[in-house]
Amino acid sequence: MADRGLAIALFLALRLPRPLFLEGEAGVGKTALAAAVAGALGTELIRLQCYEGLEVSHALYEWDYARQLLELRLLEASRASDSFDFERARKVLYSEGFLIRRPLLQAIDPARTEPAVLLIDEIDRADQEFEGFLLELLAEFQVTIPELGTVRASVPPIVILTSNRTREVHDALKRRCLYQWIDYPSFEKELAIVQRRAPAASARLATQVTAVVQELRAADLYKKPGVSETVDWLAALVALDARILDPALLDETLGVVLKAKEDLDAIRGQGAAALFDRAMARASVSR
Repeated sequence: MADRGLAIALFLALRLPRPLFLEGEAGVGKTALAAAVAGALGTELIRLQCYEGLEVSHALYEWDYARQLLELRLLEASRASDSFDFERARKVLYSEGFLIRRPLLQAIDPARTEPAVLLIDEIDRADQEFEGFLLELLAEFQVTIPELGTVRASVPPIVILTSNRTREVHDALKRRCLYQWIDYPSFEKELAIVQRRAPAASARLATQVTAVVQELRAADLYKKPGVSETVDWLAALVALDARILDPALLDETLGVVLKAKEDLDAIRGQGAAALFDRAMARASVSR
């Protein structure tokens, strides 16, 4: 459920075409947007989850060394006692059958006739060296594998990068992308999202849960809940056959929406009751 600004940014990313760089707090829907784009276009979603220490080989390709070793032993066993064709063995061992394609290589596969959606998720968690490699790949959508030659995309992928802003991503990468910041949604928009994602919940329960989460974001918390936590909490309450939310149930299920001990300690008990009252006042005003 994108607003007009996000929809325009996505349209331009598809039309120009350019990578789309999305920033925002965790749980606001950055990853969900990539899945929605792939679903709308009827194409494959390829996800590269970034993390500290991510190596290019884990993102691009690797050789299946275990199978290569087994094949080498088979070749040795079948050779004549006085001769061994090393050149033939090299060609066999470093053929596409032994190549493990990681997400980036999958996305630029020349055999594709339709563009895949390549999601490079949480690029801020990867090292700056990996960012430098991405600059080259996103510029040409090609890579050279020494044993096989150059692999070039026949149809470039639709690229979406996300960042939770745990560190600043280099300007050189941002300049090659269209940029969009995704903020926490308004009460009305979040309510519409959770009602669509958890249709089994009563309208009153969905309204109460959304109001409480909106109030939690206004509190001084270590980790504020995202929309994904709102959906999870509503689904959990439905699983408990809850029709309405009250302070006691809020206190008992708060661990579904808050994921830090400090935040739980700050809200539970009398704090939960006070927060519930403020949230119900917010909900009545929003209506």
